[in-house]
Amino acid sequence: LQVDLWQPSSPFHIAEGMVTDVRVPQNTSRSLLPYLQQANIQYTILISDLQKEIENQTGLRSYRNRRSLSEYNYEVYHSLEEIQGWMHHLNKTHSDLVHMFSVGKSYEGRPLFVLKLGKRSRPYKKAVWIDCGIHAREWIGPAFCQWFVKEALQTYQTDPAMRKMLTQLYFYIMPVFNVDGYHFSWTNDRFWRKTRSKNTRFPCRGVDANRNWKVKWCDEGASFHPCDDTYCGPFPESEPEVKAVAHFLRKHRKQIKAYLSFHAYAQMLLYPYSYKYATIPNFSCVESAAYNAVNALQSAYGIRYRHGPASSTLYVSSGSSMDWAYKNGIPYAFAFELRDTGHFGFLLPETLIKPTCTETMLAVKNITLHLLKKCH
Repeated sequence: LQVDLWQPSSPFHIAEGMVTDVRVPQNTSRSLLPYLQQANIQYTILISDLQKEIENQTGLRSYRNRRSLSEYNYEVYHSLEEIQGWMHHLNKTHSDLVHMFSVGKSYEGRPLFVLKLGKRSRPYKKAVWIDCGIHAREWIGPAFCQWFVKEALQTYQTDPAMRKMLTQLYFYIMPVFNVDGYHFSWTNDRFWRKTRSKNTRFPCRGVDANRNWKVKWCDEGASFHPCDDTYCGPFPESEPEVKAVAHFLRKHRKQIKAYLSFHAYAQMLLYPYSYKYATIPNFSCVESAAYNAVNALQSAYGIRYRHGPASSTLYVSSGSSMDWAYKNGIPYAFAFELRDTGHFGFLLPETLIKPTCTETMLAVKNITLHLLKKCH
């Protein structure tokens, strides 16, 4: 039976007594359900008609997003063209706080745009890196990156905490890391995860951009098979997107003090290590930052996030961007797994963009302010 594994991302992580989320084609469900009954495996149908849900989310686009950028809607999902247009627009209209640049090109030749956000108050400032959309189908990620920028620009004048953040730090924000995959998830396959690079020996395309980093590359939790969702690629940094971002982070490793990557879904705040069960040297600082961040997040709507080292909190995975950032001298490296815990999965409704981003914003501000206080 061919199924698309939503949670966990790889069959290696499935163990007895664990809840697993799978997507099955309509015709497969007819044989799968009797099989589960026979094997005495409990199941719940979370979304009975996935196609209908997809159409609900993307069907209404044509008229409502073509309005002027001055009334850009942050409570809907946006296509890659719209997001890039929005970035250009901010670059023009907020040149005092925003500088847009590209770190390279994707496999299909698209620019990899980053927004540098902050007051040019002094020549040298520490920085925070934020990326979203490493996995194409996790649309809430790019929505949060855009929300973060909006909040920063809208509240800079009125909120002392935001003012402090933008005065004392730079933020490098990459709203869509995996541009080719994200575009493909809008045009062809809503549940595409990987990049879109071609493999010479296999018909399957794409690499898991979060298994392609040069840290314990292609060890546990990653696959050597090009058709798998967690395919690590032919070699580390084989993906131009990963190579470009790694190059940028290496070049600015002295300046960048925090690395934040946004994923979905699981409602977790994770920190290193992902590739092994071991305690990081600055555990107490990172753990207290995470603990306070999830408490801040919960204060908004009561949504509880689990937090801890990725290996024991989620599962072991090698070659991740978070581990790589940490190993390359960025002391605070976090991966967020945003809402929800499987009821909607990757199809988080647009009505939940605002609450999800609002609570996540509290966590990110909390981490950032923690960074500005010295933690020993």
